[in-house]
Amino acid sequence: MARTPRLTAADFDQELLILFDAYVHGDIDRRGFLDQAARFAVGGLTAAGILASLSPDFAIAQVVPQGDARISTERVDFASPNGHGTVKAYVAKPANASGKLSAVLVVHENRGLNPHIEDIARRLAVDGYLAFAPDALTPLGGYPGDEDKARTLFGQLDQAKTRQDFIAAAGVLKARPDSSGRVGVVGFCYGGGISHMLATQLPDLAAAVPFYGNHPPVEDAAKVKAPLLIHFAAVDERINAAWPAYETALKAAGARYTAHQYPGTQHGFNNDTTPRFDAAAAKLSWDRTMAFFAQHLRG
Repeated sequence: MARTPRLTAADFDQELLILFDAYVHGDIDRRGFLDQAARFAVGGLTAAGILASLSPDFAIAQVVPQGDARISTERVDFASPNGHGTVKAYVAKPANASGKLSAVLVVHENRGLNPHIEDIARRLAVDGYLAFAPDALTPLGGYPGDEDKARTLFGQLDQAKTRQDFIAAAGVLKARPDSSGRVGVVGFCYGGGISHMLATQLPDLAAAVPFYGNHPPVEDAAKVKAPLLIHFAAVDERINAAWPAYETALKAAGARYTAHQYPGTQHGFNNDTTPRFDAAAAKLSWDRTMAFFAQHLRG
């Protein structure tokens, strides 16, 4: 039987995609999305069906399966004394690793450590990195296995403590005996914002790669010491509106940065579990990310 083609952003009205983005980021709740999406429900399709078609399908997108013989994985707890006390993380590295490895902190979207982000960590391990992916939802029981519940829980976090959890994670990763001490960070959406934040807080951060993340206050740009590789979606007004002011501040501070915007893409274009995924842009941005890490973590 022929496989049903995957839906893409082109299969949805742009206004509906903007509405979904508002739902994903907590600006409207599930009921609000369903009520407003109802006007797009035609031909027997329901608003609930629209939401289901836009929501993640982790199985179809897995690139490196759990148990892949090329890598080893473990789950660890680490101390975050200025944050939530103890945080859980998923660790992946090459199975045949000997000696110390260049390290990458992987920061999830606003749903916690879901299967997609674990897969991202495994992809990095296949490429020879020590990948460390904390779960910000640890103090609320961890990623609950349901994206809607995860989004709701995320809104209950003490974000000041959560930021400290990721600062602590970078320190723990740097100090691990299997780490070279050169630490980079890659993050997506919420994690992109955390990547930006870490670049203002950690003078010894070796590289930061935010994917469509919120920018820090412009006055913090002067604190950036790490080289930045910044990926933007083209249709993402919520994020892109703040970029010109932050870029001006980065230039004034003499920061090292490269920014790319990917034509025709939606927020979340690198996440291959949803229709907003753009295969060409995801490949190009990931290739650029790997080259950037090779230069700054291994070079």
